Amino acid sequence: MTDAAKVAELEDQLNDFDPAKRKSALNKLIDVLNAGDVACEDKQAWVNLHCHSFCSYNGYGYSPSRLVWMAKRMGLGVIGLVDFDIFDGVDEFYEAGRLLGVRTVAGMETRAYFPELADKEINSPGEPGITYHMGSGFPSGSIPASQKAFAEDLRQRARHRNDLVLEKVNPFLDPVKLRYEKDVLPLTPTGNATERHMCAAYEAKAEHMFPDPNKRAQYWSDKLGIEKDEAKALDSAKLQGLIRSKTMKSGGVGYQQPTEDTFPLMRDINAFVAAMGGIPTLTWLDGTRAGEEADKLLDLHQEAGSVAINIVPDRNWNLKDAADKKTKVENLYEIVQKADERGLPVQVGTEMNAPGLKFVDDFDAAELEPVRASFERGAYIIYGHVVEQIRSGNGYVSDWASQEFSSVADKNNYFEKLGRETLSLEALSV
Repeated sequence: MTDAAKVAELEDQLNDFDPAKRKSALNKLIDVLNAGDVACEDKQAWVNLHCHSFCSYNGYGYSPSRLVWMAKRMGLGVIGLVDFDIFDGVDEFYEAGRLLGVRTVAGMETRAYFPELADKEINSPGEPGITYHMGSGFPSGSIPASQKAFAEDLRQRARHRNDLVLEKVNPFLDPVKLRYEKDVLPLTPTGNATERHMCAAYEAKAEHMFPDPNKRAQYWSDKLGIEKDEAKALDSAKLQGLIRSKTMKSGGVGYQQPTEDTFPLMRDINAFVAAMGGIPTLTWLDGTRAGEEADKLLDLHQEAGSVAINIVPDRNWNLKDAADKKTKVENLYEIVQKADERGLPVQVGTEMNAPGLKFVDDFDAAELEPVRASFERGAYIIYGHVVEQIRSGNGYVSDWASQEFSSVADKNNYFEKLGRETLSLEALSV
């Protein structure tokens, strides 16, 4: 086996559902790395603080360890884990960062009810009052006793929503029906299934029930309301995306219209994040919806305790339609400028929660030049918070930080400097 083939095989093993096999593969890759048999780039000014792993859903099946390994090979300045509703991958992610000497930040994403914007779409299309929301920079995956009930509630709400979806989608896609325990959960390493797992399971079940490609294409044509030839030409990613949009999202038969009881309050999420030692982080989509009017949105979030902002830049500049691109690039520049003025660290990433998404955004793109420094600075501030939170408990939103710094600018400067000077968490205990 050639060295390249050996490395590729070990990289594949990093995605094994067995933690012991992942750990063994990582240790062997470190040996290969130390022997000088693996080339690593150096792109310290490139960062990605929003990567989902297979603990929730990654479009390539990447584990937390695989994400850190890829960051090492590319030479990213900071890499961040963000899974939905859980902390299952956090400790593995940090351990890989320590072993590889990579700056790592772990967060969590969920959906929340935002009563102050109950009548407006925010960043969840078709769902007024519902916002995607995050916590960034958790020091570990350990959940304090005082927060276990809230954390378990997040997980159980997600499971309940999935059950309701299957109740309606199964009859619609009959005879292709899923059993949650048998067909969906085996696709996850820690039992945290998402809509994307269910779509993958529906695709697999249809392939099993209709092995003939023509009959399978006719089935999807009938169920999804598309031409047979179109169904036959769909690759896996596009088919799963269509299943999700046609059956589970707004307008689909399995869609569950959220109420204020479906999701936790955004303020409660912020309190939970702070109690976990993280940074309450708002998420911004593209500024085109009524609930994302910049000043009002930031005012409401800051009043509710959000102190950082997450953006997916690729959705705002890497667009084919010229008019759409112009609008969204301008909105991107506006929100970053306003975040900078308010001292909100800007966290960016690509999500990677669907096939085809980049591992890291193109920081050399001309469209990102005006905001590139803010993206880099925000990453190091948040990583600096992780360093301080782990070593002393005095992170970005601690009482110490509130008393120590006379301004948010001083606080940001302190945490950015700490983040840039600390290569990895190797010397710190978690």
